[in-house]
Amino acid sequence: MPDFFTNLSSFKPVFLWTDILLLLLLASMGAIGVYVSGQEHLLAPLRQVRRRALAMAALTVLLSYIGIGLLDSLHFRQKLPQIEAGQEIQYSPEVLSLLDLVVGRLRKNVERTYSAPLATHSFAKEMIEFPGGVKKRVFPPLSYGGAHLTDGLTQSADIKQTLFMGGLTGLFLAFTLFLTFSFLLSRHHRSPWKKTLHALRNNQYETAWGAILITLSLIIIMVSIVIPLSAKYHLSGTDKVGQDVLYLALKGIRTGLVIGGLTTLVMLPFALFLGIAAGYFRGWVDDLIQYLYTTLSSVPGVLLIAAAVLILQVYMDKHADSFSSITERADIRLLFLCLILGMTSWIGLCRLLRGETLKLRESEYVQAAIALGVGRTRILIRHILPNVMHIVLISVVLDFSGLVLAEAVLSYVGVGVDPAMISWGNMINSARMEMAREPIVWWSLSAAFIFMFGLVLTANIFSDAVRDAFDPRLRSR
Repeated sequence: MPDFFTNLSSFKPVFLWTDILLLLLLASMGAIGVYVSGQEHLLAPLRQVRRRALAMAALTVLLSYIGIGLLDSLHFRQKLPQIEAGQEIQYSPEVLSLLDLVVGRLRKNVERTYSAPLATHSFAKEMIEFPGGVKKRVFPPLSYGGAHLTDGLTQSADIKQTLFMGGLTGLFLAFTLFLTFSFLLSRHHRSPWKKTLHALRNNQYETAWGAILITLSLIIIMVSIVIPLSAKYHLSGTDKVGQDVLYLALKGIRTGLVIGGLTTLVMLPFALFLGIAAGYFRGWVDDLIQYLYTTLSSVPGVLLIAAAVLILQVYMDKHADSFSSITERADIRLLFLCLILGMTSWIGLCRLLRGETLKLRESEYVQAAIALGVGRTRILIRHILPNVMHIVLISVVLDFSGLVLAEAVLSYVGVGVDPAMISWGNMINSARMEMAREPIVWWSLSAAFIFMFGLVLTANIFSDAVRDAFDPRLRSR
């Protein structure tokens, strides 16, 4: 235990702006969950979502992404070793995260340049001098990938053995999870274990536990295979400077989640306040708000974002001393990008809320409240806001995947996140020149595409389930 606290003292916490706002977003989601738990008209559609096996499987994958993103959002600096006794404690200028500690081997095992997935030699030939002064252009062996191989162990045999052992370990862990959970579920419902298995298979519980267990089992098996393989080889290859591509793809998860989450946090107040105000007060208030979002929507969003990012870049170049590290500088640019995206993406939700509020204003219970002299603020909070929350939930979930893709597009054209920040967009941007090589370096683009595809696909599947559950027209159908 003393060693544990000694290790803790060697880290200095670093609180980035996006880390603080992510915690605020989690707190907001918790508050919304508490509010929804007391609203039956919102709980009923959520129960419908919980019964859908595909939606629960997608939610499980989404929570896996969120867990990785949260690990990458707890930042710190490591204490530098003391040269002399009694020297003042100094901390490294490099800002790391808990994810960097978890996948430390991927971060530290840096090669000289490109290497293909699961390769043991470099992707490009180099001039190497052999004993006797003979120089030849050969593919040099990697410093870390396959360095454990001996003369009696071939690469193919080692990969097959690692796959078999990793898969066997994953199956054992998944089977243990399934048995433990099914046993606890049978104890909770006081039913025989065979009946519990039958109910899980036929999705007879209020929550699709069977789909969740299958998805978790697949994730466990995949992780059990990836961990030993990535410890021996570069599973997704390396990039131009020799960094592990799998590490870069994992680090890109946080950037995608920050863009999707914080932009929503910025967008919601504008959309809620202006949309409800325009629909309820009508008259000159409605005209003014319509003029505002019509003007904003007439300006191309990419041009507006590019202009704002370039202005920020000029400011940061002139005030470089204001940032203590490259990470903090890149974080400010990411935060500013979220603000700009939020200020330009609230228009669609605002229009929907305006139209819904115009309809609700003429409903009988709102007219009765007005006739009884109830104040406008109370009417807006008690009668209007709860009845437009289904539109807010649908729009937020549907817009998330679009914002993740927007980061990739903006980084590709050079007006996205800082080049020093790891993101899927920057990986795709750097892959442009790599795809023009001969032979093609395809693994950076593939890794970014697979991770982005997984996040966007699961977000879309879950958003479809939320839309089907909350949309009155689909529910009636």
